[in-house]
Amino acid sequence: MSVPIVAIVGRPNVGKSTLFNRVLRGRRAIVDDMPGVTRDRLYGEFDWRGRRFILVDTGGFEADPIGIMAQVRVQAEQAVAEADIILLLVDGKDGLTPADTEVAGLLRKAARRPILLVVNKVDAASQESLAAEFHRLGFASVFPISAEQGQGIGELLDAIASQVPETEAPPEETGAVTVAVIGRPNVGKSSLVNRILGAERVLVSPEPGTTRDAIDTRFSFQGRNYILVDTAGIRAKGRIGRSVERYSVARALQAVRRADVALILLDGVEGVAEQDTKVAGEAHEAGCASILVVNKWDRRAGESNSAEEYRLAVQEKFKYLAYAPIAFVSALTGHRVMQLFRLIDAAAAERERRIPTPELNTVLQEAVTRRPPPAERGHPVRIRYATQVKIKPPTFLCFATAGHGLHFSYLRYLENCLRQAYGFRGTPIRLVIRGRS
Repeated sequence: MSVPIVAIVGRPNVGKSTLFNRVLRGRRAIVDDMPGVTRDRLYGEFDWRGRRFILVDTGGFEADPIGIMAQVRVQAEQAVAEADIILLLVDGKDGLTPADTEVAGLLRKAARRPILLVVNKVDAASQESLAAEFHRLGFASVFPISAEQGQGIGELLDAIASQVPETEAPPEETGAVTVAVIGRPNVGKSSLVNRILGAERVLVSPEPGTTRDAIDTRFSFQGRNYILVDTAGIRAKGRIGRSVERYSVARALQAVRRADVALILLDGVEGVAEQDTKVAGEAHEAGCASILVVNKWDRRAGESNSAEEYRLAVQEKFKYLAYAPIAFVSALTGHRVMQLFRLIDAAAAERERRIPTPELNTVLQEAVTRRPPPAERGHPVRIRYATQVKIKPPTFLCFATAGHGLHFSYLRYLENCLRQAYGFRGTPIRLVIRGRS
């Protein structure tokens, strides 16, 4: 049976993300004093008294929303529709507001599940009178809490557990490939995610910087499980402004570090920018497999030799990512989007490839015979032995007589020899030299 879903809803800036982080015992959602920080639905799992739940943080309900805030409200309404229990969060210090009354009315009409009224920012037992006026909203139970201080959280979680039938937690999912969609702002990351999923799972807007949190979505395609992660646009460090954007970029970089494969989106119309190379460098350094995805290619249709010219430009800019395949897609039309999974599966498999030690040493000794390592202080350098010590990414430990290691250009030569012998297409590989002490 499925894990119960608990959605936190309410008007902006009542502490929904703070409550989300408190229950999950970590800083998963972005928290800031600026109203409207949370835009997309953000999911997290937690256990309470031996039971597992999924908690959903949503954007704030606003009266007569326009622009992107209208989409935020749609996202919140979708969270309500899929929830097993709803937490209506209000601000005890602000008191009952017309917006709270409106949200309560909307939930009564839309929700078919239990609704718990939670009064936040009641920081001490002496302040519990702040919750009294919220009884006018007509809910059977009112739960005063302080998401910031942690007061009343246990009682709230007990009430949540009592409102939904007990189910057996499903076994942990194994074998899923985590795919992070990364890139600088406004290259079409959320559009690509929505095209893949076939649903408006995340917000799409022409406004740069729409996605602020890294959003995980689990799904299956052709019998294989995936976790797709939409991330905030990664800007140059000098251009990262207020704290919200710093947190967003941090979430994106964390998503890259836990990903198996990174889809590095490029703008097929604007061409390769300097920031694209920095974004790709994060994936390379994190050791996840990489695929360079040129988006918006529908706008270049009919241009002769445009794909080959762009490919050459990409290869020139991303010399350190020569192992990464290049794909030309259109998230808008869906052109070649689902073909990305063939590349994703192949890159994920290469990232887990193991080379038997005898084969590895044969390849490396042949490479050394063709081109010996440069001498160190007039003494010849010998590579005595090598073994693979890790996967994800493949990492090789080489024992050599070089006291100061080997020059990076020679390491690149050895890497190229390994790639010629075994492929490793799509994944970085690591060579570690252990010399004489």
